[in-house]
Amino acid sequence: MQPTAPITNRYNLDLTNYHRRMSREVSIGELKLGGLNPIRVQSMTTIDTMDTVGSVEQSIRMIEAGCELVRITAPSIKEAANLEHIKRELRARGYNTPLVADIHFTPNAAELAARLVEKVRVNPGNYADRKKFEHIDYTDATYADELERIRERFLPLIKICKEYGTAMRIGTNHGSLSDRILSRFGDTPLGMVESALEFVRICEDEGYYDLVISMKASNTQVMVQAYRLLVQQLEAQNLQPYPLHLGVTEAGEAEDGRIKSAVGIGTLLEDGLGDTVRVSLTEEPEFEIPVAKALVDRYTNRPNHKPLPPLPHKLYPIDPYQYRRRQTREVLNIGGHNVPRVVGDMSALLATGPIEMADLKTIGHHYLPATDKWALTDQGADLVYTGSEPASFMIANGSRQVLDAPAWTADGCDQNKYPFWMLAEDFLKAEQRHPEINLVRVKAETAAGAVLQLLNLDPTVVVVLYTQSKHTMPALRWFFAWVTQWGCDFPIIIQRSYKNLADDELQLFAATDLGGLLIDGLGDGVWMTQKRVGEQTRAEVLHHCQNYNTTSFGILQAARTRMSKTEYISCPSCGRTLFDLQETTAMIRKRTDHLKGIKIGIMGCIVNGPGEMADADYGYVGVGKDRIALYRGQNVVKKSVPADQAVDQLIELIKEDDCWIEKEQ
Repeated sequence: MQPTAPITNRYNLDLTNYHRRMSREVSIGELKLGGLNPIRVQSMTTIDTMDTVGSVEQSIRMIEAGCELVRITAPSIKEAANLEHIKRELRARGYNTPLVADIHFTPNAAELAARLVEKVRVNPGNYADRKKFEHIDYTDATYADELERIRERFLPLIKICKEYGTAMRIGTNHGSLSDRILSRFGDTPLGMVESALEFVRICEDEGYYDLVISMKASNTQVMVQAYRLLVQQLEAQNLQPYPLHLGVTEAGEAEDGRIKSAVGIGTLLEDGLGDTVRVSLTEEPEFEIPVAKALVDRYTNRPNHKPLPPLPHKLYPIDPYQYRRRQTREVLNIGGHNVPRVVGDMSALLATGPIEMADLKTIGHHYLPATDKWALTDQGADLVYTGSEPASFMIANGSRQVLDAPAWTADGCDQNKYPFWMLAEDFLKAEQRHPEINLVRVKAETAAGAVLQLLNLDPTVVVVLYTQSKHTMPALRWFFAWVTQWGCDFPIIIQRSYKNLADDELQLFAATDLGGLLIDGLGDGVWMTQKRVGEQTRAEVLHHCQNYNTTSFGILQAARTRMSKTEYISCPSCGRTLFDLQETTAMIRKRTDHLKGIKIGIMGCIVNGPGEMADADYGYVGVGKDRIALYRGQNVVKKSVPADQAVDQLIELIKEDDCWIEKEQ
């Protein structure tokens, strides 16, 4: 048995300068993937594969939306056979987009599909194994026997793919690792990587290289770590640099699904990884394409940039393969072991008039006139920035007002408000400083070491980090690398400014810019600001305030650094789905979206069942027509519940665990 290569902190790529990884080019029909080719966008049909007309019509809608690869499920021989009819009809109507057969559990379906379509996807976790959730103690000899068994099962497909010129994706899913892999490597990114590389090594032994690899997970931290480790292991084991298919499984719907996808996919795109992207939303597949294109287009014609000065030790000092929060001192409730904080920026409102109590509702602060009290929601901003003018009223307890340092000084240096110093030099020269906390703005790529070390000597400093570079992530990572190597332990709030972006663009771009740092344990808070372009009405400014605030909390949740709402791990529909996923997800969300921190998996079929739900607290899984299985964690507790009773019984299960609270009216 070939051992796994040592894992080193060398991660193949310079994370402080953007460079796209050079992968091997793979042909999928007439489409070229990897190498110098553009990052391709793809999606998956949701229609029953036996519905030829429906599958063709949906495929056309996807293609016309910009889909460059159409994936279709083939759970058995009959669906695999019908791919021929779907392909023939698409070609007859003038659509030559390559088709991909999605295979789980059924090698014979894969072998048939490989003769009919341009690419097959196999899941190494269930292609030759059946999951029983058992731990097995293997010796090297018995594990080698298992690998030989897999080889015999897998070889026929390789030979067919070579004969027909069919490409293959070896797609590992975090939630469907085999008992064998879990027993040997644990539920880890390394286990995900080894699950794929066992199959890759067999392919290379047979001289077959038309491979694409994916490492999908619903947990964005696990997903990012697995892809990075895959790249390191491909090189360390002298395997080919295969192109990568990026995706977050079961990302969900609406803004949550978009933010979660952008955190995972965007982080890896910033690393220079990724040759094709699929955004998995619990929506119609044609709606996934614009989201994927928006993520990819940021890297299509990225301008050259001046390389940042080299780091003194030439290595990025952050472990790219596991989450470790950067160690910082605690300044009041920022940094240390506190969750990352959110700054609600109301300063843009000043151009339309004074800030009023009711305006703070947009950042989760609700004023109750009847009792003359404030109520903070779970997504209430921790700090409220009012810019050049102090608010004329008291901010809610549990939060604090931040204003520009000159305004703070003019306001009498009120100790209940925090000053924001726009220049580090102004802070260092100031005669009046806050005795407990001072927020000091620092530009990433121009920060002087001597200035930062002086700031670090002051125990009241919280750095507000920003950059104006179009290469946002490299500049911010470079700064974190320097302060880590200098031994600075001040907390850092990451500030990003955006120009009147549409809501969905803001969600995607901010989730990439901020989420990629948070996934690596970098950042003690987030602060999104509005860069005004032209005139805006007060209502428009307030809308942006609300969107910035909810997006900030959504990013923290997607990066797994602060939980402020219920999380739904819901798969996109496909031909295997046994109920209306969109309708059911909306119904479950309506009844449970007040359960802060609870994770609920909503899966269309057993393929995306207990394993794919990964770390969900509760699961709702289709097991037959109008039949639902309910899970506690990965353990089924109710095997066949009528669909019209399933949501009520799910809530009863949550109540049994004392995790239920009544929704406020």
